[in-house]
Amino acid sequence: MEINEHEVYTTSDIQKILKISESTTMRLLKQGLIRAAKVGKQYRIMGKELVRLVSPKLEDKAGKMYNKARRWIHDEKQ
Repeated sequence: MEINEHEVYTTSDIQKILKISESTTMRLLKQGLIRAAKVGKQYRIMGKELVRLVSPKLEDKAGKMYNKARRWIHDEKQ
């Protein structure tokens, strides 16, 4: 599936495009890794935001944020 930068996507569209679960999608939205606008009770995501997410130069930043969140959760349990 091709990502159009000027199209608006829903969370279900993102799940199909990125092949991720609903819980992963919501976690990415709530952590701010995917910027979105909330319309009523639903999120709307611009295509250029998805392109930014899958960009190789941002992969390192996302990985660092994920590891930081994992450490935070691990430290909180102790």
